[in-house]
Amino acid sequence: MAYKALYRTYRPSTFEEVAGQQHIVRTIKNALASGKIAHAYLFTGPRGTGKTTMAKLLAKALNCDEGIGYQCNECENCIAINEGTHPDVIEIDAASNNGVEQVRDIIDKVKYGTILGRYKVYIIDEVHMMSAGAFNALLKTLEEPPEHVIFILATTEPHKILPTILSRCQRYDFTKVSDEDIKERMKEVLQREEITYNENAVDLIISLADGGMRDALSILDQVLAYSGDVLNEEDVLEIFSLESQEEKIELIRSIINGDVGDVLNRIKNYIDKGSDIKRLTSDLMDILKDLLIYINTRKKPLLSKLSSDQAMELAKKAKAKDVMTMIDILIEAIKNFKTVTNINPLFEITLLKLVNVIGVNQVEEPQIEDKKIVIEPETKQVDDDEKTMSPLEKALREQLTREAREKEKTLQQAPKIEEQPSLFDANESLPEIVLSKDLVLPKNATGDALFLLDDDTLIDIMVSSKKELKKKALDEWTNLKRLIVHPELGKAASLLLDSHPLVVSNKILLIECPLPNMVEKVNDKMLQENLQNAVASTFGNKMFVFAVSRNDSVRLQKKYTDLLVVGKLPKAKDVVIEFEGEE
Repeated sequence: MAYKALYRTYRPSTFEEVAGQQHIVRTIKNALASGKIAHAYLFTGPRGTGKTTMAKLLAKALNCDEGIGYQCNECENCIAINEGTHPDVIEIDAASNNGVEQVRDIIDKVKYGTILGRYKVYIIDEVHMMSAGAFNALLKTLEEPPEHVIFILATTEPHKILPTILSRCQRYDFTKVSDEDIKERMKEVLQREEITYNENAVDLIISLADGGMRDALSILDQVLAYSGDVLNEEDVLEIFSLESQEEKIELIRSIINGDVGDVLNRIKNYIDKGSDIKRLTSDLMDILKDLLIYINTRKKPLLSKLSSDQAMELAKKAKAKDVMTMIDILIEAIKNFKTVTNINPLFEITLLKLVNVIGVNQVEEPQIEDKKIVIEPETKQVDDDEKTMSPLEKALREQLTREAREKEKTLQQAPKIEEQPSLFDANESLPEIVLSKDLVLPKNATGDALFLLDDDTLIDIMVSSKKELKKKALDEWTNLKRLIVHPELGKAASLLLDSHPLVVSNKILLIECPLPNMVEKVNDKMLQENLQNAVASTFGNKMFVFAVSRNDSVRLQKKYTDLLVVGKLPKAKDVVIEFEGEE
């Protein structure tokens, strides 16, 4: 008999065996007990979190011979569903069956009664892959199916599903499974498989799974195929090209000590053996976050990546502001990894930047007083610190001293000039800053962390553009610089200034950003309040701010022109963009 993967072997057979998702389990069990069974369900969430499993459990609870809500796993219906052979539980992969013809076939068959169970259950996986035509063909049947038919749709990308479909389903959002729940389930599997293991290996697999129960068991399967009946940390590190926790802490220690040579040697080793650079960068950030927490609180129970001794040692050599700067550098590197073809040079530069953070702050800088640079007199005596300096620190000290002498010479020779004016004209009044939490938000702006708008909505926004409003925005755009010094609105104003107004309507400002990471920052839901307040303080009108990249801007303008040429562009009077809070 062919080998059966662990995630299939140990797929939950009852609601009680499901790892995590207790909010969904409880809701479904209560609905079954009270007889409040919906005709259509939508299960959404990250991969491997139990959407398809929950769909099969629901199908089993609807058809078990013991009664609705039961899952005996012994009756003919339960056994057939477990084996995937039940004639009334139909699983459809929408990735390969996404056309109108396939949907029409479903519509033709739903009217027939059940063969074995009480309910005919259609489980449509990856439903977001269905075409718009297929969705529209399914609408009527999904809204009013026969009494014996229930639809369960599953997807990882609910924002791609038509709103008309969403409104006809009961939606259940699956979350990433907690580390504790994954660990409990993994230990149960390891014990039943009689596998010897250590805790570090289990924790490492959990971190790789990133909240996916199926991923955790698949990774476990792969490691056991390599190591046999023993699960240890070294094998996991070897298979997935990862670095041990000790190695990562040693790297942090070398960075904080300013040991450039050791850092470069470690980088070479990582690249030579094909380490997962992206995960290493993320893990370094987690360690530095632990260090920052310890420096600020001195509370050992809050540590998760560092031991108390390690945290105490590193905290003696690093300041909170330096650690925060290092974290910012790593965050920026993780963003830039997406835009480069070869991340190895970028990783090397990133670590050298980290060394620079501590190294530069350790170099004694010349003191500046009244535009005159005071350089301490040179001495031939070499102190103990200089003997232990790294090559980078010595080079930095020599460069600073050389630049200081040149600057002093320039200042002595230069004619005296009047002090430069400040950012604001003394007679010019600052703009009235009105901060408000009441936001203008379109109802069809989707997304979890970032706002998302589809092309059709963006075309509607372009159609509703007001020339006079855009002219006003262009004329007054530079007024945003007044807000750069504002403690709350400064970041938002800076992002707007670096962008270009593309479309301006009564309630929406569409801007074009030169860089992809700027688009993400503007469309971040957390920044929208400050963006709208900055716009309102500058132009007197609060608007929803949405950004597109230059490539998307060109593409949208071409699409707009093409629709205009063929006469399919919506009329301005017909465009209605609804906003939250409107009646």
